[in-house]
Amino acid sequence: MVDLLGQYEKIKTEVDGGIQDVINSTEFINGSAVKNFSKELAAYLGVNHVIPCANGTDALQIALMAIGCQPGDEIITTPFTFVATVEVIALLKLKPVFVDVDEHTFNIDINKIAEKITPATKAIIPVHLFGQCAPMEEIMAIADQHQLYVIEDNAQAIGCNYTMRDGSIKKAGTIGHIGTTSFYPTKNLGGYGDGGALFTNNDELAQQIKIICDHGSSRKYYYDTIGVNSRLDSLQAAILRPKLKRLDEYNTLRRHAANYYNTKLQHLPGIKTPATTSESDHVYHQYTLRVEHNRDGLKEYLLSKSIPSMIYYPVPLHLSSAYKKYGYDAGDFPVSELLAAQVLSLPMHTELDAEQMDYITTHVAEFIHQHQPVTL
Repeated sequence: MVDLLGQYEKIKTEVDGGIQDVINSTEFINGSAVKNFSKELAAYLGVNHVIPCANGTDALQIALMAIGCQPGDEIITTPFTFVATVEVIALLKLKPVFVDVDEHTFNIDINKIAEKITPATKAIIPVHLFGQCAPMEEIMAIADQHQLYVIEDNAQAIGCNYTMRDGSIKKAGTIGHIGTTSFYPTKNLGGYGDGGALFTNNDELAQQIKIICDHGSSRKYYYDTIGVNSRLDSLQAAILRPKLKRLDEYNTLRRHAANYYNTKLQHLPGIKTPATTSESDHVYHQYTLRVEHNRDGLKEYLLSKSIPSMIYYPVPLHLSSAYKKYGYDAGDFPVSELLAAQVLSLPMHTELDAEQMDYITTHVAEFIHQHQPVTL
């Protein structure tokens, strides 16, 4: 699904040099590599504060802690996402309130948010799924009307551009009150281990996030609040710095690959290629098809041809055993359930070449033509 070795070989000198610099300095925790990376990422995103942490899941949890969530508070998000989005809500004894997704973009359906808002609602967590930004301008308008926080789960859309109605362009993750991301190795901007970060333009929230990340301490051995131990280590920062310089290039390569896939696959019967919107570009963390008939059969066929594919995500979270206690049933979120039965992601990374993509698309088309449903 990804070719991290091929990518590394092109930046080997910079990565190896950065790692060696960290070892030579012995600044393994909160060293200059972390500080420099934070400044560089803030400049790239056009945001006032970037606070690194240990992983993307921690970033979401810390964001909820920073806005002062209390047990019983309700957090609006979607059931069609990676578990971390909802996991942190449950861990903090908050209540996830699910809203179905748009069947074309896979992102939260803005027409269904307002009806889920109650006096207990504290925040909305839109997920920029697969690399495309949710409709943030509308979400912020709803949040402002109801005095809610917005935490962007931007683990899959780092570098994505969002065009506001006034023509200004903002990076995904910088529009809400807090943005979060992951530097898991397979992400568009990924390290060689775990890592994450939070972004905000709010000085007070930034200070609170920093304190929470460091055991609730603003001054060594003095504790202001309950915190966690969550930090990006210097070795990961040294790896991420040269990758950040190439992030726009990496995202462009992903778009080129997606365009190739679209050209070859968009006319196949029963196949829906990824939809895009006018306000958001797409950085294709995943290239995800909807396969209307025999999705699992296609996956098995591709595997027989040594082509990997993945189902993100086979079970919507409202139907997962861990989250049944929140009282949702099959049929409550029909779009999420439909997508879970249809989605299939093809290989997507910066090292894909025309020969590989031709091989992949040829076999997708071959299966589809051989297994068209019979109509009577």
